Amino acid sequence: MATPVQSRLFPAGSASAAGLATDSASSVDGPWRPGSLQDETLGVASVPSQWRVVQGRRGETKSCQTAGIATTEASTQSRKYADAQVQTDVPAPVTSPPVSQHDTPGLAAFLHRVEAMVIRELNKNWQSHAFDGFEVHWTEPQKTVSCLHTLSYAPAQGQGLHVTSVSWNSTGSVLACAYGRLDDGDWGTLKSFVCAWNLNRRGLDPRQPSAVVEVPSAVMCLAFHPTQPSHVAGGLYSGEVLVWDLGRPEDPLLWCTGLTDDTHTDPVYQVVWVPEPQHSHRFQLLSVATDGKVLLWQAGGTGPLQLSRGFALVAQQLPRNTRLKKPLRGETAVGATAVAFSSFDPSLFILGTEGGFPLKCSLAAEEAALTRMPSSVSLRAPAQFTFSPHGGPIYSVSCSPFHRNLFLSTGTDGHVHLYSMLQAQPLTSLQLSQKYLFAVRWSPVRPLVFAAASGEGDVQLFDLQKSSQKPTVSIAQTQDGSPVYCVEFNSQQSQLLAAGDAKGTVKVWQLSSAFTDQGPRETEDLDQLAAEVAS
Repeated sequence: MATPVQSRLFPAGSASAAGLATDSASSVDGPWRPGSLQDETLGVASVPSQWRVVQGRRGETKSCQTAGIATTEASTQSRKYADAQVQTDVPAPVTSPPVSQHDTPGLAAFLHRVEAMVIRELNKNWQSHAFDGFEVHWTEPQKTVSCLHTLSYAPAQGQGLHVTSVSWNSTGSVLACAYGRLDDGDWGTLKSFVCAWNLNRRGLDPRQPSAVVEVPSAVMCLAFHPTQPSHVAGGLYSGEVLVWDLGRPEDPLLWCTGLTDDTHTDPVYQVVWVPEPQHSHRFQLLSVATDGKVLLWQAGGTGPLQLSRGFALVAQQLPRNTRLKKPLRGETAVGATAVAFSSFDPSLFILGTEGGFPLKCSLAAEEAALTRMPSSVSLRAPAQFTFSPHGGPIYSVSCSPFHRNLFLSTGTDGHVHLYSMLQAQPLTSLQLSQKYLFAVRWSPVRPLVFAAASGEGDVQLFDLQKSSQKPTVSIAQTQDGSPVYCVEFNSQQSQLLAAGDAKGTVKVWQLSSAFTDQGPRETEDLDQLAAEVAS
């Protein structure tokens, strides 16, 4: 390393050196006195570094290498794309194959020869009755009536409640039942239930309903909405009418009538959904009770049910085509116990009464009812015709879905009457039980089949095509002979029939094919039966 030295150096023997020596010597003897200073530029002195040499001797050279790194190369493609095109063929014109010219005369001659013969045979086949009553069955027919489900709700049975009504929803998959009491007693404050089972649900528990609604009074009747599968209406012993939404388990109550002057003052024995006259897709709720009132309720919004129209049955205004058992004086209300609407005229309905006589009534009635019963609307007198009575109160009526004039009624006399709306006397009367008959229903798929619920504990199925005097099948619903209070066909699944009894049990019966497969001339046979008996 070369380091410039800026100190002044003098060559030996020079005057400056001598002087410096003299100065140095004199400085020993006495204080040093600086001599004269001069600027002088000298060469560069190199002083090699011994430190690097020493370090170089101790230095060591080392190296290291990491483990070998394996590498590989790969390629991938996330998606594959393909283009394709399709083109339909141009449709070829459909043409008849050309007929050989030389065959035309022969074909024409053949057709001319056989024409009369073919027409004659076709006429004979058309007039033949060889295949009348023949039915093609693509599946193995069910020859017996079997019990599919036995449904119950333990808390209701623990209170001794009866199944007072059953109803199928619009899809035919959900069955609801009402719990109440039909025997004597004050059941106005009796806690009761409405229960529903979805029969199509996997893991169906027959003792655990899909929905349970607690009701503060005995429920006397039920009716599912025609188009809303989860809406069901009920009539209570207290006279109230309620509508529940079974799809809202936390708060199922939709509408109710409340306790007002418009509310029934006696038990409500039947409710029916009725299409509005101007809007067939909207429905009103009709209720009948033993206070003699028939009321139409309008549902909508969040408020209570609103009374839209009302009718009152007053004895003095009943048609006098039949003789009543007792002379009536003053204003006497006629209690209604059952109702059924015509399948052919939505304004026409049949009422069953406590007096035992059916009444033909109309929603279009305009005559004012002679009653002082309080009401927010003007009450009308709906009765148009009175039929010959039963031997006791009527419990059920049912209009034929296949004949505009026929209906059935049943009651405490144990008889089923088949009436025509054109005459007062019944066309026929069948005694099915020594006790009460509580319900009767026409089959929705067989014109000549109906079912009746007996006070002796059985469900009787009639096929008038086979016999007009005795039931075709009698199904034992209860083992101890407890009454069967209600019965209902499933209009969506015609092989199912539900019945409820006094033991608090609902049984679902699967009908044999004999009760579900309609014959080719069954409707004509119904018309003929009505005409023959009437004459």
